[in-house]
Amino acid sequence: MPPTLASLVHHSALKLTVRAGEDRLDVPVRWAHSSELADPVPYMEGGELLLITALKLDAEDPETMRRYVKRLVGAGVVGLGFAVGVNYEETPKALVDAAQEEGLPLLEVPRRTPFLAITKAVSAAIAADQYRSVTAGFAAQRELTRQALTDGPEGLLAGLAAQVDGWAALFDASGAVVAAAPEWAARRAARLAADVERLRERPAPASAVVGGPEHEDRVELHTIGTGRRPRAALAVGTAAALGTAERYALHSAIALLTLTTERSRSLQAAEQRIGAAVLRMLLAGQPDHARGVAGDLYGGLLDAPFRIVVAECPSGQAGLAGIAEAVEAAAARSGEAVLVVPETERERLVVLAADEGAAVAACGEYATGREAARAGQEQAAMEEDDLVVGLSAPAGPIAAAAAYKQAEQALSVARRRGRVLVEHEQLAAGSVLPLLADDAVRAFADGLLRALHEHDATGRGDLVASLRAWLSRHGQWDAAAADLGVHRHTLRYRMRRVEEILGRSLDDPDVRMELWLALKATSPESS
Repeated sequence: MPPTLASLVHHSALKLTVRAGEDRLDVPVRWAHSSELADPVPYMEGGELLLITALKLDAEDPETMRRYVKRLVGAGVVGLGFAVGVNYEETPKALVDAAQEEGLPLLEVPRRTPFLAITKAVSAAIAADQYRSVTAGFAAQRELTRQALTDGPEGLLAGLAAQVDGWAALFDASGAVVAAAPEWAARRAARLAADVERLRERPAPASAVVGGPEHEDRVELHTIGTGRRPRAALAVGTAAALGTAERYALHSAIALLTLTTERSRSLQAAEQRIGAAVLRMLLAGQPDHARGVAGDLYGGLLDAPFRIVVAECPSGQAGLAGIAEAVEAAAARSGEAVLVVPETERERLVVLAADEGAAVAACGEYATGREAARAGQEQAAMEEDDLVVGLSAPAGPIAAAAAYKQAEQALSVARRRGRVLVEHEQLAAGSVLPLLADDAVRAFADGLLRALHEHDATGRGDLVASLRAWLSRHGQWDAAAADLGVHRHTLRYRMRRVEEILGRSLDDPDVRMELWLALKATSPESS
């Protein structure tokens, strides 16, 4: 505890006597300062015990004392020490009354007690309090280190909650609560998701205070990690602001959590190199070699079934950080292995994750969130948010190369459709018609059919509709003519005109296919 007015009054060597404010002696004293200025307020910071002899004050004038004491209280002075036997033989009644009226503790200082003795007593008490805080901080650090080594982050949080007489919670990179102490604190911490997200958007290291007198508690948030983007966050809730010893404990916990949650960069780089080698072997059709290199690093991930995700962000690797964090955090929470390989030269990220696992689900949820965010953006902002993701069908180690190709195909379709994520299975189960909604395809179709449309515009026939009916009936003259309501000889004549205008034979199956696709690409239902 820092020194208080009460502790100074009870100091046997100082011989101080209380003349006013007896009920406010438990207030802490930040410093003891002597000043004979008529107005020392500009030089006060608050929390001081001011020592005076009234050398330049008319301490017997009630109005002067009321103004003087009122200004001291407004400046945050916590006590006034008045020396007797110097300018006044006893404490003036006007000063006592003013101090009593304002509730300012007034201490009478006997002549044999120099102001320096009071200042030294305050300084010694402050130093002793700081020493106790530092000693307690080191003890807390040792205890927290022991708990971190024996019980991991959960034990560390429990120790920290006890040290600060409150609660503590740890958030992962996605903002989800992964551990809390006591257990009930997980519900309180879950309500801080938005605050944690705002904190993670700031340059690390970052901290913030949430709550205040109107809230149930005061919560401090701190990022955990050494990189540009923090890998975790710590929340500590207490009834009041942390003291020096509690602050030591908190800083120790942040350092220990950084060590336990942030792997070294060299280890991360080594794991990424192993992951890249494993992926190359799988894509080269060498699953046995891939398993040998991976060892136990990826558990049973390579024993199938798994999916391959290919994510691309032309604006840079920073755009891939979000989906990588979401996938890794989901895998960590569920205890499943995941292989994440950045392809920096292609601005890509390749993920190999268990089919129907948490990592694949997190990938879909992340893409859905980005899709929704894009819906309200301006075009310029959408161009900056250029993440696209392709997801393969379930596959095994032998079919890894095929799964990678599927993911690339789905990625290409996602890019063309302006989607964030496309699954390859959706392509196989759907129709080819949406693929025709491409500017290059439409341009080709318009150019191929332009001469027929120009002919029809002159009113000399309906060649485009006739061609569509004939192709839809697979060249059956009677059926196509019936659809058009014309004689089959009329339809034959129109098809000869189509051949003449286009300079191409309708007997060629490739020509019929191109014309049919051109008609579908320019029809309203293909838009």
